[in-house]
Amino acid sequence: MSVPGPSSPDGALPRPPYCLEAGEPTPGTQNQVVLLDTLEQEISKFKECHSMLDINALFAEAKHYHAKLVNIRKEMLMLHEKTSKLKKRALKLQQKRQKEELEREQQREKEFEREKQLTARPAKRT
Repeated sequence: MSVPGPSSPDGALPRPPYCLEAGEPTPGTQNQVVLLDTLEQEISKFKECHSMLDINALFAEAKHYHAKLVNIRKEMLMLHEKTSKLKKRALKLQQKRQKEELEREQQREKEFEREKQLTARPAKRT
């Protein structure tokens, strides 16, 4: 008479029951033990392959995000160059406006002096 053993936590079949009366395995039990060992080895190989797939997926994802970072860095460098050029251009425009404003102010002063000299003054009596 054989007694079933406890089931394993991973859902695999438990080891085959042994014959309690004779104290040794039944004739088919040895084959079942070999079969279960082989099955466990295949399961472990499958799990290993599955974990390799997970690792490969992680490497692919890391490669994808690395490419994204490289693109972001290139874009940041490009934007930095553009802002530098715009700042230089803005400075030149500001200096040009200040120069033009100074020239206009000087022109107004010259015109004011000229008009001042052209205005009629009463002649001195001698």
